Amino acid sequence: MPLTPPNDYQLAALNEHYGFRMSGEELAEYGTFIGGVLENWDAVERLYARTAPSAPQRDWAAPVAADNPLGAWYVTTNIVEGGEGALAGRTVAVKDNTAVAGVPMMNGSRAVEGFVPTRDATIVSRLLAAGATIAGKSVCEDMCFSGASFTSQPAAVRNPWDESRNAGGSSSGSAALVAIGAVDLATGGDQGGSVRIPSSFSGTVGHKPTHGLVPYTGAFPIEQTIDHVGPITRTVADAALMLTVMAGVDGLDPRQPVALPAVDYVAALEPSAEGLRVGILGEGFATPVSDPGVDDAVRSAIDVLRGAGLTADEVSIPWHADAMHLWNVIATEGAAFQMLDGNAFGMNAQGQYDPELMAYYGRQWRERAGEFSKTVKLVALAGRHAFEVGHGSYYGMARNLAFELRKAYDDALSAYDVLVLPTLPFTAQEILPHDAPLADYLPRALSMIGNTAPFDVSGHPAISVPAPLVDGLPCGMMIVGRHFDDANVLRVAHTYEQACGGFPAPPGM
Repeated sequence: MPLTPPNDYQLAALNEHYGFRMSGEELAEYGTFIGGVLENWDAVERLYARTAPSAPQRDWAAPVAADNPLGAWYVTTNIVEGGEGALAGRTVAVKDNTAVAGVPMMNGSRAVEGFVPTRDATIVSRLLAAGATIAGKSVCEDMCFSGASFTSQPAAVRNPWDESRNAGGSSSGSAALVAIGAVDLATGGDQGGSVRIPSSFSGTVGHKPTHGLVPYTGAFPIEQTIDHVGPITRTVADAALMLTVMAGVDGLDPRQPVALPAVDYVAALEPSAEGLRVGILGEGFATPVSDPGVDDAVRSAIDVLRGAGLTADEVSIPWHADAMHLWNVIATEGAAFQMLDGNAFGMNAQGQYDPELMAYYGRQWRERAGEFSKTVKLVALAGRHAFEVGHGSYYGMARNLAFELRKAYDDALSAYDVLVLPTLPFTAQEILPHDAPLADYLPRALSMIGNTAPFDVSGHPAISVPAPLVDGLPCGMMIVGRHFDDANVLRVAHTYEQACGGFPAPPGM
């Protein structure tokens, strides 16, 4: 569609926006030239149309209530390509922030509802090439901006251990479906803990890879510097298998380095972890919102590692206690700038964009902004205000301080092979209604991320594995490693799982 030049009213609005203080006569002079400049936009649209993909025909269905007891499915599918490879015969739920071409994607939000991607995300292509069956799209939180599971559209996702409680977010449906055995494997996204949070609340294994190890291409962005995708599984071995399939440079994602060595993460589980050094991150325990029962469960899990031949000693990293200040600025101002005003992708990055999604979502969120969750509205109001007042300088400060945060963890990891701490400070809480008061809504959605979000800022790999139950509910132990040393993180997690004799399943499973 040709890009129409601005009329007199639009020119006046642009003049005011930039503070040019031009007269009407001056504006009219510019107006005569703008139309000629914009012909380039029309040419780009014509050139793009010559090679733009169209959505393939793939069958999908809205889930039947009887087959969706936790509200975890958005749509169901049965997509197989080839059927041979490392994941042959394994079923996968794809978090609904990630594109499966020809299948609706909602991203948990009315702002995206109705969009159908034309391209598979890179991780989807890789899973299919490895023989996996895409069994459907799993429900996620509204724009993936909540650690609980009650902000999602069309409805909340319920916890498989207690349906009155939330399953954790934002990859809520993925963890719930894996926990009850509805699928073998699932994908998740993680900007503040959204792979690890639902894994802790729902009793699954969730691995957030090193930033840039797995291409984010085709997943709905929140903030480029903290965007991650990773596996959610029942066992560490399955997480290692999925990571082996999904990892590696695709040449399309600006979050990734230019090259990465291929690693067989399953083979990396085989060497003994005996003698590895574990640093117990003291600032991750006994926080103002911690449940002592969760702290005790994680310390019990650490004793299991000791019994398996690893050493474990206390380590203090004071920066960990301040890390949330950085995340709050980056994830709030950065997301307001990219996810909202930048229509998810923003600009100025050399990567693959999704112009169709940008156009669809850019129009629809402005028409349906009132239907955003309260967490997204908070991000919009606080983030845009901070940008307008500080002109991005606070974001710049936070990103510069992120180097100090990373160094603090790196310094500790020079003395220890991994760090361990509780994934979350408490177990799953009761589901709130969408119209809950803001004073209840925000803590329920975001108060659990104090240990998970810092490692999105620093980019270190981190896995959540089930620690002993607390009052009959799951909690998680988080294992953190050096950049691109995901293999060691998985090896320690696998050693723990083997020493436990496996992880528990929800009642009735």
